[in-house]
Amino acid sequence: MFTQALVRPPGVNFADGLTSAAGQPDLQRALEQHQQYCQVLRRCGLDLVCLPADERYPDGTFVEDTAVIVGDAAVITHPGAPSRRGETRTIAAALRERYLHLHEIEPPGTVDGGDVCQADNHFFIGVSNRTNEAGAAQLAACLGGHGHTSSVIDIRGCSSLLHLKSGIAYLGERRFVVVPEVPVTAELAGYELLPAPAGEEYAANCIRVNDVVLVAAGYPRFRSLLQQKGYETIAVDTSEFRKMDGGLSCLSLRF
Repeated sequence: MFTQALVRPPGVNFADGLTSAAGQPDLQRALEQHQQYCQVLRRCGLDLVCLPADERYPDGTFVEDTAVIVGDAAVITHPGAPSRRGETRTIAAALRERYLHLHEIEPPGTVDGGDVCQADNHFFIGVSNRTNEAGAAQLAACLGGHGHTSSVIDIRGCSSLLHLKSGIAYLGERRFVVVPEVPVTAELAGYELLPAPAGEEYAANCIRVNDVVLVAAGYPRFRSLLQQKGYETIAVDTSEFRKMDGGLSCLSLRF
């Protein structure tokens, strides 16, 4: 059960962040969507740690990439994009007050939190253009030190996936949502896999928050699929964050 989440709104230079998508985000609309997102997290029972926007880092609203949280430990990442590496300092300061154990990924290792998907006691670590093998090995060692197993999924050949969690989400009950491009490893094959409907692959980046699954608004077939499986869902509009290659999971660190 999650009780807290760390969030940071987009800054005035949000549109200057890294993206492969077309279209300029509307800052005012992005701020409104972020407020709605925070309201939904509170509705799910979470207390929020709200950090101020940091205009030094246009991508700073995507706080998920800066840390991996497990139990009473936090692993501060070393993001794959050089322009994002300064984001971790304020995140580390905020988490240091809340955790007994704080680890850091060291160069030459790189890790983005968006490449790390927890399934109960096991972590799937995506090796991508942002998370390299050295970083994945360091993270696996940290996780192992806290009693968790892990395995790697190499998505470097998956052109549509920026991060592993761009195409996979754990719903609990040994069930994943996946997009077809995600390689099905031996470890992943041991779970029930629900394919995201064609044309609604973006919605695979959903998040389960306690008893509710948050889904991106505008993907009715995906939402219906989850509801048919018995999940309560809440739709949240993330259209402006999608323009910056972001989604629901990217916008918070939940613990």
